[in-house]
Amino acid sequence: MKTYWLFIALVFTLACQTNSSTDNTTDVPTIATPELSLEQAEALAEFAFHCIDTEYPNKLGQVLGDASYLKSPQELHPMFYGCFDWHSAVHGHWSLVRLLKKYPNLSKAPAIRAKLDQHFTSENVQRELAYFDDVHNKNYERTYGWAWLLKLAEELNTWDDPQGQAWAEEFQPYADFIAEKYVEFLPKLNYPIRIGEHSNTAFGLTFAWDYANAMGHKELKDLIEQRAKDYYLSDTACPVSWEPGGFDFLSPCLEEADIMGRILPQDAYSSWLNDFLPDLESAFQPVDVTDRTDGKLVHLDGLNFSRAWCLYGIAQRSGDPAVKNLANEHLSYSLDKIKSGSYAGEHWLASFAIYALSETE
Repeated sequence: MKTYWLFIALVFTLACQTNSSTDNTTDVPTIATPELSLEQAEALAEFAFHCIDTEYPNKLGQVLGDASYLKSPQELHPMFYGCFDWHSAVHGHWSLVRLLKKYPNLSKAPAIRAKLDQHFTSENVQRELAYFDDVHNKNYERTYGWAWLLKLAEELNTWDDPQGQAWAEEFQPYADFIAEKYVEFLPKLNYPIRIGEHSNTAFGLTFAWDYANAMGHKELKDLIEQRAKDYYLSDTACPVSWEPGGFDFLSPCLEEADIMGRILPQDAYSSWLNDFLPDLESAFQPVDVTDRTDGKLVHLDGLNFSRAWCLYGIAQRSGDPAVKNLANEHLSYSLDKIKSGSYAGEHWLASFAIYALSETE
């Protein structure tokens, strides 16, 4: 009998220990929410600081009309020529602006400002715009790069900083041009693109909506909301078992949930989400990368970050701690893996981490 009661006491003790370190609603370990500390901001700033002026290696993604098109990246894109490709250069600039906004006294702040001041000029904007004035390249970086450019413009325009406001003014013609490209394109896109890489429609809509909302661009905002409903409102039971694809850095299901969370009223969104992702809390686990020197395989670290920011948005709208815990798990899983020693991931992953960390706030 004594042995029996000792056994019961042991079980009770173990149960108490387990419950103290888990979330009772999910029965999984509670993971602390990562924060963008000053120390971490210093480390993350290094990646973009070095790459925005690193011209080579470079993937241009250019269509050549004839031999005259053959120019260096900096000649073609005097503002966004670094970080391996145009869109990574764009969000590299966004990263530096975002970090300066949060921590104006970064140790490299004067050097960062000096670099950005060289890039954010009206002359560079006009030369960048000239690249699009070509039948072969008029839709360059549609819509992934467009989305990041509008996110950069939003960041500049919402920065209470004299130099930041001057840069925003210089940059605004570029943002106006890209916003108009969206307005022209979205009515023509009959079906959304639902893959886990650059051309994912939901991602392209999300950052563009953020810009339109922040800037009061009613035409663009209304159009995005209508097209998002056209594309996604009737969707149910997203096939999460099909995720991830081997080269994914975006989750088709979660990106869709992210844009719908922005445009639907709370009650309507809760109902839609329940039908769309009924098993959300158990549907996603952090993904592994087998080779961080492979530019495609390392996409999966980015997937952990982008899943995290989508999950944070869902958690904020639903108040569900289990979803926030899942976001924390994804963000934490890849956060210490950015500095791999390979440019394949280092030229872009910090931007994804910074955005995910920003969404925890």
